[in-house]
Amino acid sequence: MTVCEQQVDAVMAHVDRDLLVDAVCGLVDIPSPTGAERPAASWLVDHLAAAGVDSTLQVIDDEQANAVGVLPGAPDGETVLLYAPLDTYTTGIEALDIPDAGPRMREDMLPHATVYDDVVVGLAAGNPKGHAASILVAIEAMKRSGIEMPGDVVAAFGAGGMPSFAVDGVGVRGRTNTGHGVGANFLLERGFTTDHAIIAKPGWTVSHEEVGLTWVDIEISGQHSYVGSRHRMPYRNAPRDAARVIEVLETWCEAYAERHETGTMRPQGVVSSVHGGFERLAASTSASVRVRMDIRTTPEQTAQSVVREVRNALAPLETELGTRFHVRQVASVPASRTDPDAPIVRATIAAWEAVAGERHEPVLANSGATDANILRMRGVPTARVGMPKIQQGPGGRPVDFTLGMNAVDVGEMRRLVEVLVRAVRGVWESRQE
Repeated sequence: MTVCEQQVDAVMAHVDRDLLVDAVCGLVDIPSPTGAERPAASWLVDHLAAAGVDSTLQVIDDEQANAVGVLPGAPDGETVLLYAPLDTYTTGIEALDIPDAGPRMREDMLPHATVYDDVVVGLAAGNPKGHAASILVAIEAMKRSGIEMPGDVVAAFGAGGMPSFAVDGVGVRGRTNTGHGVGANFLLERGFTTDHAIIAKPGWTVSHEEVGLTWVDIEISGQHSYVGSRHRMPYRNAPRDAARVIEVLETWCEAYAERHETGTMRPQGVVSSVHGGFERLAASTSASVRVRMDIRTTPEQTAQSVVREVRNALAPLETELGTRFHVRQVASVPASRTDPDAPIVRATIAAWEAVAGERHEPVLANSGATDANILRMRGVPTARVGMPKIQQGPGGRPVDFTLGMNAVDVGEMRRLVEVLVRAVRGVWESRQE
């Protein structure tokens, strides 16, 4: 047995089911919608400190904060960041989630963990909290093992990792930039830029690149009028024209993804929301309707090139309807890529192969964006690795998107912990070679 294998075994000896369950349940039980992650970050800081890990609450504002733990290594060694976000995709608050996330609140949509054998169910149990809990257990096991690290290991848990604007009624009033990677950006800006990084996010694979995103608003103009005089006055119904716009764009998204596929990325697009009209005045037509899109991008694209593509896609419809649509960018995070031969990527793949017992083959046609883009944008070579979503829910219930986000298999958490431990050791070994 090599020294590396002995050290991995020594660390993994401090990882057991109870630790994993306690970690993920502890996080799930603390609500952390985008903009209000500070209580969860504080819990993590206390947990790390109790394990003897140097920990810091990195405050962004009164309700938003990152948690950071540092395991010091040799002062001349390279540093490795293990990172996961903290905020939840939905809020766990019925008034904010329903009906958009479903007809009613389910058990898995609430910030309360329930354990079914080896599956933990609760809001964000899978993504991101199961991954954050795995990092927590990994760094605490490294500490308990007593093994000297060749360089610092930084475990960080970021606020505002979801692709979200500020949530109404959540977080500090008046702040609008609580999502889209603000925590990861603040983390690196304020003292925790490392030589290498691994982000833990869903997917039993290793990736070195991922799509970015551009949010686009399309404003469709109409005429404010009254149903009683529809037949007597000039008439243009913005909701009617918006329906045509949506139909064109949903079809366009399919060709867009195929046209821009590159590497392991197949950037998707979707019409996500429609806003317009007086709900209290059904007799009235609206002077404007807004359609919002999320369009994923590759490193070969820019936000403005996407805006131009949308304008070009709508030009024939503008001619047909005799109108002009206003298309504008409202958010953008660029796509990113780390050299696949970078030490952190090679080390993470080797770690994955050792745990999986098979050769790693890249998963293609990906369209998910994470804080890996923020880490790379700030110059840190980054690999992504994570857990597969559960295949079957407790009691045999089917796994839809929501349950896939809100459930985690504890056995898969242990496998992820081992991948992280091996990858950290591996990146140092590769540098020594």
